[in-house]
Amino acid sequence: MLMEYIIETENLVKQYGAATVVNNINIHVPRGNIYGLLGRNGAGKTTAMRMMLNLVFPTSGTIHLFGVDCRENTEKLYCKIGSIVETPGFYENLTAYENLELLRRLRGKQKKEYVQDALKVVGLQNERTKPFSDYSLGMKQRLGIAAAIMHKPELLILDEPINGLDPIGISEIRLLLSELSQKYGTTIFISSHVLNEIEQIADIIGVMHEGKLIEEVNVEELHKSNRRYLEFKVSDTLAAVKLLENHYRITDYLIQEDTIRVYDHTYNSGEINKCFINNELLVTQVNVYEENLEDYFSTLIGGGGIA
Repeated sequence: MLMEYIIETENLVKQYGAATVVNNINIHVPRGNIYGLLGRNGAGKTTAMRMMLNLVFPTSGTIHLFGVDCRENTEKLYCKIGSIVETPGFYENLTAYENLELLRRLRGKQKKEYVQDALKVVGLQNERTKPFSDYSLGMKQRLGIAAAIMHKPELLILDEPINGLDPIGISEIRLLLSELSQKYGTTIFISSHVLNEIEQIADIIGVMHEGKLIEEVNVEELHKSNRRYLEFKVSDTLAAVKLLENHYRITDYLIQEDTIRVYDHTYNSGEINKCFINNELLVTQVNVYEENLEDYFSTLIGGGGIA
């Protein structure tokens, strides 16, 4: 059975003069999934999203939405999409209900009950009479999502929706997006540089770095493949590595300053530690860890993490 992709890009490129901001990316977003696009600020995430929304034209390559080239029948395609790519703009003196009602009238072809339905989905039905100026940042973000889903789109494209939120606000948005996906079957394409938050909700993660998509991976499979490792903090890493290679034939290791990670599980930590000490190496710390996604992605982009 062929996978149905709601978003599929092929060799997508965007150049501004001599600068290549998006470089031959191939993104695949299956129906009903939450796809997290990760990358440092400036990696090209927002530009990729703006091209998907027809706000910026690609230099080359193609974008298919719902299996159709995004340059064809744009009115029919984009009525299926809700988005937040920039900070949502609302009138400060109007209530949440009044702001959404104004949007509904401007857009046309939307039923009156859609406003109340959207407020209920994002949990603002009891705050609908409060002026927008009195909303917290988290409430403002939720109202932005309400505006994006008011027409009941099949696809939601969100650029950094948790940026600047406190832990409670982040948790609220995370729960909301999970509900939209699980309860309503909404396909969600979300960008962020906050790995640990995306990890909790995404089905698939794509990693962009310097304009390129360097990884696209299923989160469930990635969790299964995370490796356990032994970590030793030693006085001389070069001498320790020689012992690992010559005495144990261990080659699967990683050196980070004065620390060595050993991924070979043939030997236990006590045995290796004893060998180091017998060879006059000072071992100040021994730990057993499981490699997490931050380690994985830091390795992918050459260290330093996503943020």
